[in-house]
Amino acid sequence: MQKHIEEIIHNIRSETNSQNRDNISRTVSYASFFKRNPEIRWAMLASMVSRNAGYSMCDLKGDWLPRMLSSDTRKHLFLTYERANWLIFQDAYPQLLLYEYSKLQGIPLFHLLSYFGVSRFMEIEWNRFWKMRELKRICTSLIINEQHVIEKPVINEGFYKRRVFSSVPFLLQDYMHFSTVLFPVESGEIIGISVHGFKKTTNRIETGKKLYTILFESKWSKAILSFSNKVTHTGSRYDFEKYIYPDKKRETPFLRMSFPVIQHHAAKRNDWYKKTMPTEKFYGEVKPLDNICLTDWYKQKQRQLKIGILLKEWIQHA
Repeated sequence: MQKHIEEIIHNIRSETNSQNRDNISRTVSYASFFKRNPEIRWAMLASMVSRNAGYSMCDLKGDWLPRMLSSDTRKHLFLTYERANWLIFQDAYPQLLLYEYSKLQGIPLFHLLSYFGVSRFMEIEWNRFWKMRELKRICTSLIINEQHVIEKPVINEGFYKRRVFSSVPFLLQDYMHFSTVLFPVESGEIIGISVHGFKKTTNRIETGKKLYTILFESKWSKAILSFSNKVTHTGSRYDFEKYIYPDKKRETPFLRMSFPVIQHHAAKRNDWYKKTMPTEKFYGEVKPLDNICLTDWYKQKQRQLKIGILLKEWIQHA
């Protein structure tokens, strides 16, 4: 039996490392897992959010942002997106694979989560899901966990805090709502929400819950899932902008032609969860969402960004 357990742990580690290579491999892995296990909706949500991280990364090498941001700022922003997404995958993907192994064996294997540095919080939640099958709760639990996982090593880490989260471009982006999670559809509409107050864990958890509502409980659900199924993720905004603007030329590059594969170090993680933490407060229903169709808003924001850049260049050369 012990040899069998060791084999499972080895296989999960090896599969996680190979799939956590870059933004493209993560996005595809989450979506593939969801196809095999549609009850674990978080995987689909993670794939869609990962697409957005890819768009943000490719913007940094596109036609416009390099004209506004220094190469240092762009490098630091890329490393922030990359680090946060790598950490989440490194923590979450073993959980997903262990769930799949549990299904295969017909017995819960969640006591093995500690071998992957996963929080005790998730061991409790996965065991609960195994018995109760609360589809929405396990998704919310994974959202709560992932946002706590990146809290210390990214949001509050000295380097990122100084170089990125306190920098003018990030504050400007937060203020201007340029930071938005988008779910495109083939009709050319864009569904989504603007992320505000990104530095607060509670805000990020609420954002995740709202995105779940849009993805699985809104009238747009089918169209968003269909887009994900049909449109290959390259990281470029052109993946979806070609549906909005039929004559559009590509303004952002393919991710794999623009960025190297980053070798991450797996820093020691302390469990963020303490038994006394009031985590139940995170499970409340989200308020009804208005104005989730962002097509006009998106077009206007893109125009504003470009006009801002052109104006800055005009002033510099005047």
